Amino acid sequence: MAAALALGGCTASPPADPPPTGRPVPAGGLRLVAFDSCDAALRQIRAAARAAVGPWGLGPGHDLLRFSAEAGADSGALKAAGPASTPDFSGTNVHEAGVDEPDLVKTDGRRIVTYGRGVLTVVDPATRRQTGRLALDPAADRFSGQEGSLLLHGDRALVLLRAGMVPKSGVPGRRPAPGVVGQARLVLVDLAAAPRVVGEYWIDGRMLDARQVGATARIVISSGHRLEFPQPSGKRTDAQRIAANRGVIDKATLDDWLPRYEIRDSVRTVGSGRVGCDRVSRPAGFSAASMLTVLSFDLAAPALGAGDPVTVFADGDTVYSNGQRLYVATDQRWRTWRAASPEARDVSTEIYQFDTAAGTPRYVAAGSVPGWLINQYALSEWDGHLRVATTTGDRWGRGNASQSGVYVLRADGPTLKGVGAVTGLGKGERIYAVRFIGGTGYVVTFRETDPLYGVDLRDPAKPRVTGELKINGYSAYLHPAGDGRLIGVGQDATDRGRVTGTQVSLFDVADPARPTRIAQHHVAGGWSEAEHDPHAFLYWPPERLMVIPVRQPGVDTDRPDGTKRPPSGGVLALRLGDKGFTVAGAVDHPGSLADGGEWAPIRRSLMIDGVLWTVSDAGLKATALSGMTSLAWVPLA
Repeated sequence: MAAALALGGCTASPPADPPPTGRPVPAGGLRLVAFDSCDAALRQIRAAARAAVGPWGLGPGHDLLRFSAEAGADSGALKAAGPASTPDFSGTNVHEAGVDEPDLVKTDGRRIVTYGRGVLTVVDPATRRQTGRLALDPAADRFSGQEGSLLLHGDRALVLLRAGMVPKSGVPGRRPAPGVVGQARLVLVDLAAAPRVVGEYWIDGRMLDARQVGATARIVISSGHRLEFPQPSGKRTDAQRIAANRGVIDKATLDDWLPRYEIRDSVRTVGSGRVGCDRVSRPAGFSAASMLTVLSFDLAAPALGAGDPVTVFADGDTVYSNGQRLYVATDQRWRTWRAASPEARDVSTEIYQFDTAAGTPRYVAAGSVPGWLINQYALSEWDGHLRVATTTGDRWGRGNASQSGVYVLRADGPTLKGVGAVTGLGKGERIYAVRFIGGTGYVVTFRETDPLYGVDLRDPAKPRVTGELKINGYSAYLHPAGDGRLIGVGQDATDRGRVTGTQVSLFDVADPARPTRIAQHHVAGGWSEAEHDPHAFLYWPPERLMVIPVRQPGVDTDRPDGTKRPPSGGVLALRLGDKGFTVAGAVDHPGSLADGGEWAPIRRSLMIDGVLWTVSDAGLKATALSGMTSLAWVPLA
């Protein structure tokens, strides 16, 4: 059964001499409580930090192994404005229809907007020419620059930049704690004429993800403390190190914890501040090491404003939203204090629920389930219930102890309480893909073969496995294709589990008790970005056309000069028929960037007025569906 974390009251006074450990205080009580005043906030934050600090600092901020994973859904087809019943352009492939997600390219049918290598570019799909270019990170080149993505509303683009991690301080005898500071940068760009910057918003922390409904964008930021602890000395005992670290905490101010932000127009700073104490909440048990901040922006407003921030003392890695509610889940796998502990296998996922139906986000409830998530697709709300698919046991899925399950939670006051669960899926394996469609869940686990499980979730209290299909390889992304069909993109594999290249599968799931695979397409040695980032997947229902990027390594050839054939990075287009796939064609881009840089594989595909557009760092290509003939090449110079 789902294990909801117990709720508690206000934080108790820390013990006089807590055990010398660098592990954060377990989040035993997840009910969030607002601070009464800034004095109360500082007092309680210091108390929590004193109880959690260890000889090496205040984890998990200083010992978090920072990994990033982008994930994204539904049909990806959006209707253009007007009464037409058939959409004439595709949107970003997203998890929930009507809830947009940031990506490297956006279109509204009138324009294509891309961001890459520090430059925002606008292309007119009608004339197939570049109509705008704006450098937002002049220092970016093919080896550096800020990773970025886009949201689009009317004539406004919001560019989300995940600025790199930078050292905090170089004070002799003191190490930067927790080692690095991140900054998230948001840039609002007007596209009505030549692209121009309207305003910018900078905030401490790293950008986890964002969601957009209509003109409202919700940005989720994770930040840490700015405490600088003394450099550990080999002559000191752990108890002495802890005492010294507590001395730093006792002198800290709110500025050492609460996120700071700065607002700029196109030329100068017009405002700055810190998240107010009245906008900060904390669980009953917390370590004061990490914070989550949800920002809200109206993309139709003249300027970005202060972001209406709401902050919670908690950690987070995965963001999911259905528009009405936003969830942030914590993945504990990468915390070194957990990996090194005897009970490292006992990982749980903590989940925070916010009401985002209108106005300022409002915290609603929190809870936890055993195990860890693969990505946001392991979360789905349906009929007021949150379904969560996780793997427990060996966190790498390599031991017999691992298994997976689907848990059903529902908000009951301030708690996400377990309603029902089905466990024991894929023993000795781990989850590779999840898709919830209405009252049914599909879960793929893998070690040597790929079991595809169908789970009936229509009765939240009694979820049950209805069918299972075992085939070689695995699907890393699942996409509904209508009429009881499900597309899987992943890797084919031998009987012993050795992967052999990209595999696209078509499943018939009309009979829940007997799922079958009715078609398969294999690209030897291939790999698709859609396996880990669903934004790279395009399914266009009017043509029953599926397009994914496929990369293949360079191979030895019999060229006279003895060179290798360079790697390929085009797209594969497949049409879905009643009995399987037919190859519609393939599209390639020039093998290098316009400036002579490195290989630039195709990363995204979109449809506009019957034309297939493909996007790489080198440029955009327009291709006619009939015969897959090239219509235009627009270099990103």
